[in-house]
Amino acid sequence: MKVLLATEKPFAAAAVEGISAILREAGHEVVKLEKYSDKAELLAAVKDAEAMIIRSDKVTAEVIAAAPRLKIVVRAGAGYDNVDLEASKAAGVVVMNTPGQNSNAVAELAIGLMIYMARTEFTPATGSEIQGKRLGVQAYGNVGRLVGGKAKALGMSVCALDPFLTDEQIIAGGADPVHSVEDLYAASDYLSIHIPALPSTIKSIGYDLITRMPKGATLVNTARKEVIDEDGLLKALEERQDLKYAADVMPDNYALLKEKFGNRVFATPKKMGAQTSEANVNAGLAAARQIVDYFATGNTRFQVNK
Repeated sequence: MKVLLATEKPFAAAAVEGISAILREAGHEVVKLEKYSDKAELLAAVKDAEAMIIRSDKVTAEVIAAAPRLKIVVRAGAGYDNVDLEASKAAGVVVMNTPGQNSNAVAELAIGLMIYMARTEFTPATGSEIQGKRLGVQAYGNVGRLVGGKAKALGMSVCALDPFLTDEQIIAGGADPVHSVEDLYAASDYLSIHIPALPSTIKSIGYDLITRMPKGATLVNTARKEVIDEDGLLKALEERQDLKYAADVMPDNYALLKEKFGNRVFATPKKMGAQTSEANVNAGLAAARQIVDYFATGNTRFQVNK
């Protein structure tokens, strides 16, 4: 089978080498399309591909239509909102992600952002400590549990909200269960967001929730920028001069936020959650193994477009 490695933002060299070795050992052909700048390049490359590994690359309905032989797409990472799931399903293309492979990298960044904001972006101003503070985790999956565990190790108390978990599961994961999103925000000195971007969650975090947070609270978003109502965030920060916001997903109105609120707001220049050499390799190798397993046994364990 011909496997296209389509990465506008390429994997690390070690990851590419490992991915290629896994696929070739299983008898598959590997074709690389890296650092492309034109969608036409992707449309041309995918026309005879039978499998595809991507990162943040967009697999739209147009891409699916241009790939009549395509059977599987694996997104190396947890999020998959860059793939048109309906078009893929209609074309009989299996879409998978690689859950858990980037989790530690994202969790470490979330904690790092909390400390960075607590210490006033490392300016000479007097900061604060996160020990003794209350962390709320919105979605207690792979990343959320790791964030909670690291926070507890630093002396924070942890509460969590996850509609897909029982209270017993959340407690077993080391957090106190909270039963409404309003209560979660009201209880959290730091709030770490880990929800996906879905129709039900897009712009779901705005003025009403943010202003429920305690005095001096910090909201940390390492999920998707789409879950934030940016107008609501702006209004909340204007009215509550004690609140802070940090993200590795730059808001569209970031220049305005930074101008108005200075070191109360911070966003990394690009999506940074999975940008470690370890996560880069782990996700890429997992994607390759899943493709090999799919063609060998039909395993669809991580399919997201059933």
